Amino acid sequence: MKVMIAFPPLLSSKGIAQVTQNRQFQWFSRPTFIYPVIPASAASLLEVNDFEVCFVDAIAQGWSYNQFLDTVQKEEPDLIAVETKTPIVRQHWEMIDHLKKSFPDTQITLMGDHVTALPEESMKMSAADFVLTGGDFDVSLLQLCEHLEHGDQKPNGLWYRDGDDIKNTGPFSLLKSLDTLPFIDRELTRFHLYFENWYKRKPFAYMMAGRDCPWAKCTFCAWTVLFPKFRCRTPERHLDEVEYLLEKHRVREIFDDTGTFPPSKWLEKFCKGMIERGFNEKVLFSSNFRYDYVNRDSCKLMKKAGFRLLKMGVESANQATLDKVNKNLTVQQITKGSKVAKEAGLEVHLTMMVGYPWETREDAQRTLTLAKKLMNDGLADMLQCTIVVPYPGTQLYRQSIEHEWFRIDSNDYERFDMTEPPLKTQDMTPEETVKMCDAIYKIYLSPKYVLRRFLKSLVSKDDLALSLRGTRVVMAHVKDFATLRK
Repeated sequence: MKVMIAFPPLLSSKGIAQVTQNRQFQWFSRPTFIYPVIPASAASLLEVNDFEVCFVDAIAQGWSYNQFLDTVQKEEPDLIAVETKTPIVRQHWEMIDHLKKSFPDTQITLMGDHVTALPEESMKMSAADFVLTGGDFDVSLLQLCEHLEHGDQKPNGLWYRDGDDIKNTGPFSLLKSLDTLPFIDRELTRFHLYFENWYKRKPFAYMMAGRDCPWAKCTFCAWTVLFPKFRCRTPERHLDEVEYLLEKHRVREIFDDTGTFPPSKWLEKFCKGMIERGFNEKVLFSSNFRYDYVNRDSCKLMKKAGFRLLKMGVESANQATLDKVNKNLTVQQITKGSKVAKEAGLEVHLTMMVGYPWETREDAQRTLTLAKKLMNDGLADMLQCTIVVPYPGTQLYRQSIEHEWFRIDSNDYERFDMTEPPLKTQDMTPEETVKMCDAIYKIYLSPKYVLRRFLKSLVSKDDLALSLRGTRVVMAHVKDFATLRK
């Protein structure tokens, strides 16, 4: 049996789709192609279980739709698996219908947070043969293939057709031990196509220690739909894959894309392992993290272990908002945590949002002011800002329906793409919300920040290259927002 795991090309005048880091979706004129760790794990898991696998990311490879069709015709897969997302699910429905007409013997399954929240919808709105729900779709995809090939039991959380009827196997289940998964085959999944704009060294690779966040209660997070329970590998298993990446692929920088890197004792064991095995001298390591996990001892140990950067969610500078979205964070912890991380020699990457339905213009301005202070005072090095999007299945989506916060039709999925705010705010127009997001990005252009980055870029060729690359990306973002405001 041959399986194609595919990210088909998507057509839009808005830009290039960023699909593979399946938490937020955006169109970019200058995109960052983030490595799709779980689809890559799915390909690797199928491969070691003797299925023939073809991994196709037509977006990252810049293919036209005809090139994608030619590949499907050439490869003749028995099953195509596609990870989808709310703003592009209608495009995928149309594409599936076309593929089924062109290749009637090929079966197709959808995966991801949107179809996990609304599985029956995609079965009714498209000719898809299956929907796999849940975040461990690497495991459930293998189970589906074993069912199709050998008649094994269907996976939990599967939606399928039985004649004219749509049936399902009940709630999805999550894998108990991530240590049972094989290391990802980076060559099969073309890891060289993926990167983040803030990396310093090549080759660059992604990993995931866990799925997805120990807190897992933020109302806006789409991955709470996929991963209602946090699980992580053992530190030893994660260290073994670091070693594998170092030896086989000569990787010099790693980003761990777990929603939040495991803290406390797990973190301590991992850091000590990095030091004991000498990996801290060979590779730079960065990860997502939470401000309430930051302390002086852990940051010092992380720096010694080779950590370079922590990407942390600010979300808002308003305590009422942090409380409403169940962030379990105080505004004071943001400033204090940034200072502690910087004093330890770590870089800080801020993430934040604008367009909350209960926030005023003054509230949004407060977030801009905090971001500007942290960046200009040297307590943060990078930032990104997005518009609040309540994806189906999240608590924020349910609240938005209940309180009538939507300013658009909640079924108009194409408009969930961050080119406009889908929710009303207290006193900001949609244009003002987009402009506020743009203003946060323009902090990169403030004279104080530019001077600080210039002086830092003189330290090494890696820092200089990072600054130049970052400038190009920021200018592209500014251009994107300027286009949106027209």
